[in-house]
Amino acid sequence: MSGSPVSSKGRPLWQGRALALVGIVLVAFSLRSAVASLSPVIDHIARDFPVSPVIVGLIGAAPPVCFAVFGLVTPLVERRLGLERVAVAALALMSLGLLLRGFAGDSTSLLAATVVVFAGVGAGNVLLPPLVKKYFPDRLGVMMTLYSTMMAVSTFVPPLVAVPVADSLGWRVSLGLWGGFAVLALLPWIALLIAERGRATASAPVVDVVLDPTDGVDDLTDAAAVATGPIATVPASPRVFGRLWRMPLPWALALVFGTSSTMAYVAFAWLPTMLVDIAGVTPATAGFLLSLFALAGLPCGLLVPILVVRFQATRPLFLFAVSMGVIGLGGLLLAPTVAPALWAIIYGLTAILFPLSLVLLSIRARTPESAVALSGFVQSIGYAIAAVFPLLIGLLHETTGGWQVPLLVVIGVLVVSIPAGLVAGRRRTIEDEWEARHGRW
Repeated sequence: MSGSPVSSKGRPLWQGRALALVGIVLVAFSLRSAVASLSPVIDHIARDFPVSPVIVGLIGAAPPVCFAVFGLVTPLVERRLGLERVAVAALALMSLGLLLRGFAGDSTSLLAATVVVFAGVGAGNVLLPPLVKKYFPDRLGVMMTLYSTMMAVSTFVPPLVAVPVADSLGWRVSLGLWGGFAVLALLPWIALLIAERGRATASAPVVDVVLDPTDGVDDLTDAAAVATGPIATVPASPRVFGRLWRMPLPWALALVFGTSSTMAYVAFAWLPTMLVDIAGVTPATAGFLLSLFALAGLPCGLLVPILVVRFQATRPLFLFAVSMGVIGLGGLLLAPTVAPALWAIIYGLTAILFPLSLVLLSIRARTPESAVALSGFVQSIGYAIAAVFPLLIGLLHETTGGWQVPLLVVIGVLVVSIPAGLVAGRRRTIEDEWEARHGRW
């Protein structure tokens, strides 16, 4: 089949699952645009009502806090309602919060709307890897690349357009327009819910698929089984979730994910302000530099899944990301006015850690059931770690009156994460680790 994206191990992405493909792409776009669209227009908002550094720090901490809470709650809710129903609920929350944020009348209502947004985003973060595993078990590598790329695009586009839109139409429009994308993302999942109800009525049999843990992608026990529809996903059980607390591998994955999230949310909360203060740039230029920081994640989303699943390059990629983060932050610390754009881009290469973490969530578990549990565990712990730092960085800045100590703390996070990255790079699943320690999974 020349010219068709069909391999001997899978079917076309769109065959029998086009709605899921569109839905996953739109969800991926909405997850990060909600985060990256606020900090560039804080100065516009401050013209209408005061936004204190504490509120900015709390807004910066809101995403990882919500992600940590809903990382724990979502697998339990998904067990009762199913992936698609929880996806619809998450997108509805996200849409509502994004629209309400544009109507905020003071800093308290702005923070409250932001919490609603990230309640939905937190659930969506947990659900996305299992949704990919359910509908595209034969194309994990391709889908990880696709949705990681969409998340990268939705990270650098909002800072790029937020200030021009706010200048011409106002900050309320600049914030609220991203709710439209979340509403669009709802439609495919509603259609899939209707289709799923029809399949349940017809009592059509479904087949579970076990992936080869040696590489985590493409290999199926029965490739023909996926040609008729989505693969049955077993909800996460408390038994599986409880076992994760007792193994080093899930904790290592959580620390890697936490480091990735810390780098991102510290930058989203404080990088524009930091650049204005220490590099002497204008607020508009600072927003553009935040966009460059985010743009560095685009090639990461394209290349990292391929390098991991084809060449098992987990450890080299992790160490490269940490090194780039230290160099970029070191440049901002020692020579901020020399080349702020270069430092922002190099620091932005820590974005390698995000698609790396997403791929590991799939290939470090054998089944959809354990993937749901691992996704919830890793993201809840990782985001709990990341939640500390936007507020901590703001407090350190206010206490010391400069950015030297905050920058040293962020560099320290990267260095401390190195042992976790080495453990996460071992080619084994959580089931392998449990069986080596306790016997049968």
